[in-house]
Amino acid sequence: MCSDFRRAESGTELLARLEGRRSLKEIEPHLFADEDSPVQGDILEFHGAEGTGKTEMLYHLTARCILPKSEGGLDLEVLFIDTDYHFDMLRLVTILEHRLSQSSEERIKHCLGRLFLVSCSSSTQLLLTLHALEAMLCSHPALCILILDSLSAFYWTDRVNGGESVSSQEAVQRRCAQVLERLAREYRLVLFTTTQSIMQKAWTSPEGPSATTQRPSKQDVDYRPYLCKAWQQVVKQRVFFSKQEDSQSCRQFLLVSHHPKSNTSKKHSFVIGESGVEFR
Repeated sequence: MCSDFRRAESGTELLARLEGRRSLKEIEPHLFADEDSPVQGDILEFHGAEGTGKTEMLYHLTARCILPKSEGGLDLEVLFIDTDYHFDMLRLVTILEHRLSQSSEERIKHCLGRLFLVSCSSSTQLLLTLHALEAMLCSHPALCILILDSLSAFYWTDRVNGGESVSSQEAVQRRCAQVLERLAREYRLVLFTTTQSIMQKAWTSPEGPSATTQRPSKQDVDYRPYLCKAWQQVVKQRVFFSKQEDSQSCRQFLLVSHHPKSNTSKKHSFVIGESGVEFR
């Protein structure tokens, strides 16, 4: 664990290394405007039904981070926690191949060397994994992104295992949320996580002059919180994903980026092609 590592260096040295974690203001100019770009310690939730492009967006952000600066990337390390067992390495490699000016096996391996992949099959295993990450985070100052796909994977299992008590149903999930918040804050990470839309309650939206500054409309967002309150309280920004209803292709999608504190939102449309996410 990280406690032994901390005793081997001064607090000043530890702080200096963690201060080396890079800004992520350039991670995706289309998804996040300058004033909305995630900063160290932020927690962002990608929410939507299955098949609305959430995981593809995670591949897009992962590729952006692990690509070298010479190829338009950020040259950063990413830790990807897969709870749905949906992670597709071949898909990520395909995206990298399209984005490298000169693709080769050696260059792909170099990029993938900045990716750490972990799989979990239960909420308890996820919690244990999160606790075990501290030593790694201490020794990898280039690791700036933590991705969790998805936080809601064990929701129904936990409800069954928790019996009649809501507190028991949410116990492990609540502890996971607390550990995730602490890791993001103490190690200056940006956390991206996905949650699947399993409840249905559309927002109502007042009329407004601009879709970029008002609440999401009923057509844009179908959302009702169902994860524990501990998680709801730590999310800095939510991005709601849906398919374009008027699209002639099943590969066109809409996202609405919503800020709970300011209660403002922005819309973007995107398509998913062979090379990954492309914003319109």
